Amino acid sequence: MGTFKTTPITVLENVSKQDFVKNYYRPQKPVLIKGMTKNWPAYKKWTLDYIQEKAGDQVVPLYNNEPAKDKQSVYEPVQEMKLAAYIEILKTKPTDLRIFFYEILKKMPDLAQDFEYPDIGLKFFKKLPALFFGGGESKVFMHYDIDLPDSMHFHFDGHKHVTLFSPDQTKYLYRVPYSIHNLESIDMDNPDFEAYPALQYAEGITAHMEHGDALFMPSGYWHYIKYLDGGFSMTLRALPRKPKKFMQMLYNVMIMRHFDNFTRKHWGQKWLDYKDELAIKKTHKNLANLL
Repeated sequence: MGTFKTTPITVLENVSKQDFVKNYYRPQKPVLIKGMTKNWPAYKKWTLDYIQEKAGDQVVPLYNNEPAKDKQSVYEPVQEMKLAAYIEILKTKPTDLRIFFYEILKKMPDLAQDFEYPDIGLKFFKKLPALFFGGGESKVFMHYDIDLPDSMHFHFDGHKHVTLFSPDQTKYLYRVPYSIHNLESIDMDNPDFEAYPALQYAEGITAHMEHGDALFMPSGYWHYIKYLDGGFSMTLRALPRKPKKFMQMLYNVMIMRHFDNFTRKHWGQKWLDYKDELAIKKTHKNLANLL
């Protein structure tokens, strides 16, 4: 067992549009910005209590830390619960239950009045701001976003730890074919370098997020997220603008995802096992060529 080689993320209090574009967006370098939300109403208003007051009787799908098996869809929730009841759990005890991609404009449009789209050079896709909730035992498996956005990720009411890996580290991460994640058997908190030797060469970036922090995650960056206590985050996404990335996004969303879902539906666990074996073989072959 071991630990990943990581360096702390660059932390700024504020950044101008010119400096952000020059030093972070164009070079595709992650950065944590502490002061970006401090003038938003959300900075003072967005707490678990506030969301709970507005939740009403909404019923939400919940996910946990267990990977989907056999023919089970990764989008199939483990249970459903009223949002107010779920938030009460977040406020009172650790849980691995989390909410994935809660669409603000559809489910709680009033929240859109509490934030703004930062003028920092990203062309945000304004139709799909989303919230993500988690508790003190919630983990978001290692993955990159299927639509390859440049994302600003804002955290509220709680603390979370994020580990990032740039796309050029993919060769060490045991990426599973026809997917956007690595081997789910890998313990990202305590990686087994004997079973997965390529991992010891991966170099990551760590970020600790607290209320109001904004994290820039460039397109294609891998991220592994741990909620340290109950809280929630909002992601604003900017679709990829470079032609190569845009074409890759279209392939991921329109072809790869549907092919994988179709094959999994018919082959079940055999398909998952085949992909895992392929990920190991390909990664170890690449590692032998690199060393």
